[in-house]
Amino acid sequence: MAFNWQIFRTRTVTAIIFAAVMLTCLLWNHWSFFILFSVIHFGCWKEYQKLIGLIDKDYQQITPFHKYGIMLAGWCIILSFTGDAYQIFGLRLHELGWWMGLLFVFILPITELLFTRHIRLKNIGYSILGLIYISMSWGLMMVLYGEFDIYVHDTTQVLRGHFIPLVIISSIWINDTMAYIVGSLIGKRSLSKISPGKTWEGTIGGIILSIAVVGLVSFYGFHFGGLTFYLIIMAAITSITGTFGDLLESKLKRMAGVKDSGALMPGHGGFLDRFDSLLLATPFVWLFVVLFMQ
Repeated sequence: MAFNWQIFRTRTVTAIIFAAVMLTCLLWNHWSFFILFSVIHFGCWKEYQKLIGLIDKDYQQITPFHKYGIMLAGWCIILSFTGDAYQIFGLRLHELGWWMGLLFVFILPITELLFTRHIRLKNIGYSILGLIYISMSWGLMMVLYGEFDIYVHDTTQVLRGHFIPLVIISSIWINDTMAYIVGSLIGKRSLSKISPGKTWEGTIGGIILSIAVVGLVSFYGFHFGGLTFYLIIMAAITSITGTFGDLLESKLKRMAGVKDSGALMPGHGGFLDRFDSLLLATPFVWLFVVLFMQ
């Protein structure tokens, strides 16, 4: 794959703007983080429903109650995963999420029975998969935004709020950029028929460079010492699972017969195009943190 300066320039400019928005919302406070991923959540859902509708025409026939109700039900999952810091007039959002979620559990089946002439279980299945694929991932991202006490060599180090999401997002950005550059310069062997533009050389190069940058910045920039090892593992998990997340979304687009899931940014496509890696990487990083870093 030859290196294309025009494509790279377009992707770079839009990526800088995107990075500025993401980092501002990530580092400002917990409310900006919550609002950011709420917007991303609904954007991903809109594109997911469009792709599924193109893959299976029956899904285009779902009622507005189903279409928007399942999005709100997914948002309730995000609310239920928020911490005690998220309160409005003394009401905790995670409590609101649980109560609203229970409400949707009763309302959605009833509306489906009342307003759908022919109930198709596969359409319900598609929506449940969306809850797992999109809403659960962003819910776990809210968990990762919390504070974690990490025990390293009999000492306790605290990773504050935004740091783990910052590591995940940075690892994906580095991996994507380096994979494109390395693949364009020396890539010869295609990684998968699903995404012909990806090469083994670019994929491996992106993963290695992502791990190296995270490790060097953690050790020499933040002086994390023994914690650096865990962050290197986190970067490796993110880069590898993120690559599979990209391939999964590419498979959905190929089945739907479209090039991009949407038109959020020039050169980057839509919400799912931009966050496909993060969607799959987040649950695996959460699992690693829970099992090995607390």
